[in-house]
Amino acid sequence: MLDRVLKEYPGQVRLVFKDFPLDFHTQARPAHEAARCAGESGKYWEYHDRLFEVQPEFARDDLIRYATELGVPGDGFVRCLDSDRFKGLVEADVQEGRQAGIRGTPTFFINGRPLLGAVPYEVFKEWIEEALKERARK
Repeated sequence: MLDRVLKEYPGQVRLVFKDFPLDFHTQARPAHEAARCAGESGKYWEYHDRLFEVQPEFARDDLIRYATELGVPGDGFVRCLDSDRFKGLVEADVQEGRQAGIRGTPTFFINGRPLLGAVPYEVFKEWIEEALKERARK
């Protein structure tokens, strides 16, 4: 759905993705860190999408296997994963989200207004159109 938004509103919307692993998903934080490690090889979104397909299978061996399947160089990925290189950045995103009042996922902000939950595309479109009209009035 987000791909569709970006295609329908080129140059008009900006997507900023923040990590917000929920505490009750015990393996979610390592999965978020693994996605960032895959991102070092230019495979962030592919890895991110794979995680959503296979959740909640986020054991360390699974995370490594997904990287391999996506063509992420194995040694570098494993070193990154084991180093906790992105632990602080994931935690910073979580803290930023909490300060913004986020309690669950997905949460989207459109012009600073929170849109909670998995909503239909039509709702996104309506909110975006409203934001664009508001911007045009300024």
